[in-house]
Amino acid sequence: MTDEDALPAAPDPAAMRKHYRTEGLSETELAATPVEQFARWFRQAATEGRLFEPNAMVVSTADAAGRPSSRTVLLKHFDDTGFVFYTNYDSPKARDLAANPYVSLLFPWYPMARQVIVTGVARRTGRDETAAYFRSRPHGSRLGAWASAQSTVIATRADLDAAYAGLAARYPEGEQVPVPPNWGGFRVAPQSVEFWQGRENRLHDRLRYVARPDGGWRVERLSP
Repeated sequence: MTDEDALPAAPDPAAMRKHYRTEGLSETELAATPVEQFARWFRQAATEGRLFEPNAMVVSTADAAGRPSSRTVLLKHFDDTGFVFYTNYDSPKARDLAANPYVSLLFPWYPMARQVIVTGVARRTGRDETAAYFRSRPHGSRLGAWASAQSTVIATRADLDAAYAGLAARYPEGEQVPVPPNWGGFRVAPQSVEFWQGRENRLHDRLRYVARPDGGWRVERLSP
């Protein structure tokens, strides 16, 4: 191999530096509840942050043996009862949650030097709520939920495309697509919600709401 054929060296991650100079986050600015505060930041991420899919979040689960796994999922609803996402109930994350319902959600809003970290307990949504959301999805996404046995090994991409084509022929555009029996939502009821704002010299602001037994919230400041 000649020098011209050699690949350039990968950049050294230890030498990478990003200096945060955004305004901070103080206790006096916080909303009364973490969901209200999340709504504020989510609105800013969606309108001012120019983020690609600000509702994308990293969902981390652990199985019955404590082995963790993470993946990116899209948030589809949030309110005072929790944060909702949808998935195949036969998927690894759903199996993890069946054995161990404790979950962490991370919203990585890097361009804004912000993160939101939710920890809580996941429970399945009701079938009526699941059906209402499923019917709101684009037609192709509804077919895709049937075509894919999520996270299982498949021989070729052609097999997946063939399964989708068969469903598209069975349920053409405009036809009602039934909700798959093994597909639905999870609602994560938060036990703590941390709002992380990057600051200069790595002295970040980290304010965390923690659920109290009386249903209220206390706020803690964490050292960066």
